[in-house]
Amino acid sequence: MGSVLALSNRPGRQNSPFPQDRPLSRWDRRDGRLPNPGSFDGLHRNCKDVFPQQIEGVKLVINKTLSSFFKVSHTFHLSAVAPSSYRFHAEHLQSDTDSKETDSPMLIGEMDSSGSLNAHSLFHLSEKIRAKAVFQTQQAQFVTWQFETEYRGSDFTAAITLANPDILRESVIMVAHFLQSVSPQLVLGGELVYHRGRSEEGGILTLAGQYSGPNWVATLNAGKGGAHASYYHRANKQIQVGVEFEASTRTQETTFSFGYQMELPEAKMVFRGMLDSRCIIGGVLEKRLYPLPATLIMGAFVNHRADKLQGTDSGIKASMTMEGQ
Repeated sequence: MGSVLALSNRPGRQNSPFPQDRPLSRWDRRDGRLPNPGSFDGLHRNCKDVFPQQIEGVKLVINKTLSSFFKVSHTFHLSAVAPSSYRFHAEHLQSDTDSKETDSPMLIGEMDSSGSLNAHSLFHLSEKIRAKAVFQTQQAQFVTWQFETEYRGSDFTAAITLANPDILRESVIMVAHFLQSVSPQLVLGGELVYHRGRSEEGGILTLAGQYSGPNWVATLNAGKGGAHASYYHRANKQIQVGVEFEASTRTQETTFSFGYQMELPEAKMVFRGMLDSRCIIGGVLEKRLYPLPATLIMGAFVNHRADKLQGTDSGIKASMTMEGQ
């Protein structure tokens, strides 16, 4: 169940291949009414995007645009911690010319050198309804098959997800989300997770709230499984900070994290750093190698409590983009 629920709680930019909720998107209202609150898994996204991603080893990513609706990429990963790997990524873009998000991915597939597949599909059935399907395999074994339908009204969002249904084993996981804009600044909602198997059956209810200011966002999720609170603040055009607090009743663990992001447009550099209650300090520096079509990313993470480096000494990721004719 953990792998499935992780898909419904994607931490920011790391896992979601689909376009994130953006200002002035197809779902927004411009007539002065309450705005659409967006998706449930995007409540903590602003704060999550401030934190750096841990890098292990060396990565080389080559992107190729074959046409206006088809893109591919090759990723080579060399690591001393895990086996080196290769990933092939392909995506077919939204072909609806009437859509205001003409570059929204519609079909996405990724396969690595071990034969594991990660496939996503997104369909806009109407202006307010969209459907999503996710399939994941670990080599030759299916580990996740998930189907989601989402309805976005003028000031609310309702979604239901069906994950890993198995008639023979009589098991299924269902996740229901609902968010309502109470005012231009306040959003309230909840999540209900129901799971059933041959030996167990139960559900977990989580309530959520978000309050937004001119340049900050505060979010809280609380339920039987624990609590997750985050605070995001944009100090100016160059500096953003985020604070997270997570408590789990299952693992009896509590963590506190602080992250920040600094942008230097003139130097074409972005630095992200973090510090948490486990005494882990890390940072990632992104540098565009202008005029080359490449980005250099270097990072390091240190666990001071265990007196060791997280992953490898440092990581370097070079991203090269080649546009098609």
